[in-house]
Amino acid sequence: MLKKLHISKIISNLEYSIFKLYNLVMCNLYTKFVKFLEICKHFSKDLVTESGNIRRPGPVPRFSDLEVVALSITAEAFSIDSENYLFNRMNKECPNAIPNLISRRQYNQRRKLTMALGEEIRKAIAKVMDGGEFVFSIDSKPVRVCQNARAKRCTMGYDDFEHAPSWGYCASQNMHYYGYKLHALCGVSGVIHSYDLTAANVHDLHYLKDIRWEYHDCTILGDKGYLSAPIQLDLFETQTSHLKFPTG
Repeated sequence: MLKKLHISKIISNLEYSIFKLYNLVMCNLYTKFVKFLEICKHFSKDLVTESGNIRRPGPVPRFSDLEVVALSITAEAFSIDSENYLFNRMNKECPNAIPNLISRRQYNQRRKLTMALGEEIRKAIAKVMDGGEFVFSIDSKPVRVCQNARAKRCTMGYDDFEHAPSWGYCASQNMHYYGYKLHALCGVSGVIHSYDLTAANVHDLHYLKDIRWEYHDCTILGDKGYLSAPIQLDLFETQTSHLKFPTG
């Protein structure tokens, strides 16, 4: 009998510990949101109104544009890639913590409208974190949208040919894939300064042409995928070239 009571007490303590851990995770979700919202307010003083909204005609939303950006960053920080899961978790764990919380459908629409605002905030934060850097690394990675066997049945981009995926080849992984290619320019401290998403068949040189004049008077490190005849000529003829490629 005493043994059963002892086991029951252990189970009760375990359940209480799990409950405390569950509440701690819940508080972390809301706490992260508040912290990200304060950061967004600090770096967007000239971009939004006093209510935290982008200047535009029409009614002023009660759930501000900055809160939409902060909620999006919070989801990324917790590796939540499902809007349905995010809002189910918010409604169950902290339903009254965030006032004027919008629905999932409204969040999806508002998130698209505030993409430019989020990008400006990201650039401002990156500039503060390593604004004095003069050495950058450029590279790309494959982004598959489906398995190769399903590529012919994929309907993504049928209504927008310019943004549709395509077939590509990744030399580092030695594979053909169907999807996109993510290009990024990163500083030595790990902060991404510029990025772009193109179809998989777009050559890396096109992204290099877009950013090489914006990031001048600095050193850009890249692999041989960014090497072409004009750039080779520039490397040999320019004494202070800002493009570096490995020789091995």
